[in-house]
Amino acid sequence: MFWRTKKALQLPEYPDQAKLDAVLQTLDSFPPIVFAGEARHLEDRLGEAAMGNAFLLMGGDCAESFKEFNANNIRDTFRVILQMGVVLMFGGQMLVIKVGRMAGQFAKPRSDNFEEKDGVKLPSYRGDNVNAATLNLLRAFATGGYAAMQRVTQWNLDLTEHSEAGDRYQELASRVDEALGFMSAVGLTTDHPIMTTTDFWTSHECLHLPYEQSLTRLDSTSSLYYDCSAHFLWVGERTRQLEGAHVEFLRGIANPLGIKVSDKMDPNELVKLIDILNPENKPGRITIITRMGAENMRVKLPHLIRAVRRAGQIVTWVSDPMHGNTIKAPSGLKTRPFDAIRAEVRAFFDVHEQEGSHPGGVHLEVTGQNVTECIGGSRTVTFDDLGSRYHTHCDPRLNASQSLELAFIIAERLRKRRMGTQQSLAP
Repeated sequence: MFWRTKKALQLPEYPDQAKLDAVLQTLDSFPPIVFAGEARHLEDRLGEAAMGNAFLLMGGDCAESFKEFNANNIRDTFRVILQMGVVLMFGGQMLVIKVGRMAGQFAKPRSDNFEEKDGVKLPSYRGDNVNAATLNLLRAFATGGYAAMQRVTQWNLDLTEHSEAGDRYQELASRVDEALGFMSAVGLTTDHPIMTTTDFWTSHECLHLPYEQSLTRLDSTSSLYYDCSAHFLWVGERTRQLEGAHVEFLRGIANPLGIKVSDKMDPNELVKLIDILNPENKPGRITIITRMGAENMRVKLPHLIRAVRRAGQIVTWVSDPMHGNTIKAPSGLKTRPFDAIRAEVRAFFDVHEQEGSHPGGVHLEVTGQNVTECIGGSRTVTFDDLGSRYHTHCDPRLNASQSLELAFIIAERLRKRRMGTQQSLAP
C-alpha cells in the first residue's frame, strides 16, 4: 500500500469516494481472477524468450468494452492468436508463448482529463475500467479441446479466405496435419495434453491502481504478493516515473512485468527502472516492449540494448510496432499503415541481429473481427475503406488477414535466424 504515498498519474477522478471504496471492498472480497502459479509459469517461459529459446506473441484489443463481450468475438480473437502462434512456431521451430491483451485491457491513459467538442465539455473516456468473465471462456477454449493441434485446419476465419495469407496458412496447416498423421502411424499418441491444450495467459496495462490493489493477493506457496487481475502487467510510457506510484506498486508484486519504451527513453533511466523492478535480476521478470517507429528503432534501440547489457541485466526484448505508427487519415480517423508496421518489425530484427541480442517477441493490437482500421496488407484496405468497418474503441487494430500476413513475415525472420545459428554451430 506504500504506493499511495507516491504521486499517481492517469488515475480517474471519482466524484463519490465512498461509493468507490465500497466497490473496491467488494472486489477485495472476491476470489482471484488468475493464480500465482500460472504467473510463475509464464515468468519461466519468458525467461526462455530472454535467452532466445522461445518467442512471445502478445495480441488483443487496444481497449476492451462491455459492448463487444460475446463468445464469438472472444473466440475469433483467440483463434487469430492460435493461428499466428502456429505460423511462428513452424517458422522458428521454438516455443511460442501466447499472451492475450484480453480479459482486463480496459483502463486507458489520456492526455487530458476532459474533452470539449462543440462547446460541450465532458470527462475523457478512460475505458470501461472493470474486468469480466472473458477469462473463463478463454480457459475453456485453451483446455477444452478447441486449441487441439488436430483442429489446426479448422481455425481459419472466413475473412481470411481468398487471401494470400489465408492460402499460405492452409498450406502450412496441411503440413501440420501430415506431421500429426505420421506421429499417429508410428504409435506416437496425439491425445497427449501437449497436443490437445495450449497455455494461454492474459495481460493488461497496470494503470488503475486502486483496482489492481483490490485484486492483489498473498500467495501461500511463495509468501509473495501477486496482482491476480492478470498474469502479466505492464507500465506505460506515461506512468513509468522512477519515483511514481505505478512503479512503486509494481515493485511490490511478483508477476512478470512489462515496461513500454519509446524513443524518448534515456538508456540510463531504463537501467535504473529495471534495477528497481528486478533487483535480483531474475530471467523472465522484465519484458521491454519497444514502440518507436522503424527509423527511430534503428537509431535508439541499439543504445538501450548496450546499456542493459553493460549493466548485466537479463530482459526479454519485444517489439510493439503499432503505437509508433499511428497517423490520421484524411477522414479524421486514426489508422496505422501495414507497411510501417512491417518496417518496424524488420528494424527490430535487424537491430538485434546487429547487436547479437535476442528478439524475444511482438506485442500487437489485433482482432478476429473483419475490421477496416489499419490500411494496407495483401487484401488492401484503403483510406476510403476505413469508414466501412471501423469498430475500435480506441486505437486501430490489425484484422485477421493482416495479422496472419505479419505472422508469416516474422516467421521468415525467425527461420533465417534459426538457420544462421545452426550454420554458426556447424563444425
